[in-house]
Amino acid sequence: MSSNSSSSKVVTVDEQAFEKAGGQAVDEDGFPVVDETPEFEAAVEQETQAKVDANHPDGIADTSEDRIHGVTLEQEERIRAREAELERISAQAELGTQDGREQRTREVVSEQCGRDEPAPAERTDPREMLTQEELAEVNEQAMRISDEVKGGWSRSVVAKQLAEKVQRGRDVTKAVLETLEELKAAPGAIVPIADVPDVPVGEVTVEGEIIELWSPSSSAIQQVGLIADDSGKIKFTCWEKSGQTMVREGQTVRFRAAAKNWYEGRCSIALTGWSRIEFPERGRWWEE
Repeated sequence: MSSNSSSSKVVTVDEQAFEKAGGQAVDEDGFPVVDETPEFEAAVEQETQAKVDANHPDGIADTSEDRIHGVTLEQEERIRAREAELERISAQAELGTQDGREQRTREVVSEQCGRDEPAPAERTDPREMLTQEELAEVNEQAMRISDEVKGGWSRSVVAKQLAEKVQRGRDVTKAVLETLEELKAAPGAIVPIADVPDVPVGEVTVEGEIIELWSPSSSAIQQVGLIADDSGKIKFTCWEKSGQTMVREGQTVRFRAAAKNWYEGRCSIALTGWSRIEFPERGRWWEE
């Protein structure tokens, strides 16, 4: 006697409801579940712009093997330039680490030019080249010049200038005159008042006594008078805008950077805003 065996599949209520709904998910009451998640779609303007970008020549990537895919020509040029710059820097760094490269380069250049690199010239004191008699006279004249013109070069510098001229063939007398003129024109040198007209500069420094003051002829003038030393005297004018301190008769003063002026063949000096008044016997005026 044979028996028929049968198999059956148990189907749940939810699955039956799902099949009845045509494959759509249902809730526990058998109603279809509605998916409320919004679907994002491109706007018309975005779709239009995407088409323009896709068809623009700069947006089309070259498919050749030498091109970088996915970038524009401008971007690729920047990348290539940066890579080349990095390679150059790397090469320079590698060459710079070679010991003695600079020295070897100089040797190669010297060999190619067929001559050795000249040794640096050594500066020597011109006084060492003079005889004992010449040196003694130079030192004596340097002392005299330094006493005559103060505030400029030191005695040692004056002696070197004299020795250099004597070494070049000048006689001592001519060397003294030339050095004296150069010293008078040096910045800060106190020039004898009698030599002011002959000094080849536009500004001078003089020192002397205020021997006379008189009333200015213009409101633009602060003071006007005469200053004198052992060599002579000269008229000075102090302009109102210069802002200088007032001087009095009988005072010993030093006018620095006084401007030279000429009127009807006579030389005078003027104190401007660039000038300075000093009182050697009692220090500078602002230290009173």
